Amino acid sequence: MKYMLIMRGTDEAYAAYKEIPFEQVINDMGAYNESMIDAGVLVAGDGLAEDMSANFVVEFGGEEPVVTDGPYGETHELFNGFWIIEVSSRDEAVEWARRAPLIAGNKLEVRRVTDETDFAAFADNEYIQKEEGWREAQSSR
Repeated sequence: MKYMLIMRGTDEAYAAYKEIPFEQVINDMGAYNESMIDAGVLVAGDGLAEDMSANFVVEFGGEEPVVTDGPYGETHELFNGFWIIEVSSRDEAVEWARRAPLIAGNKLEVRRVTDETDFAAFADNEYIQKEEGWREAQSSR
């Protein structure tokens, strides 16, 4: 099963990171990523740009979606990076999340990624059937 580990920070965490040499942060994250690669559990992961002015939100609810340029939201509402891991159990996902080299003020939201078993009742749906082909095409990129 796959899980997404979503990094969230607070103003406290952002301030604390400014006190740590950036190369140390890179090394700590790199070692964590390498341990997941070596264990064969890392599927994907990236950090997200801190420059909120380059980001935007698309909000649905009216006649047309509304685009709002950043910065937006409070710090604790934003997420600044993610990993997708594939593990054998929820407990294993918990263990990998606990190993993340994050400091006080950060938290990881861990969410299971859906798979074909979540849509078994719709197995004859055209798009459910196409999904496997799409995944194969993406993995061969």
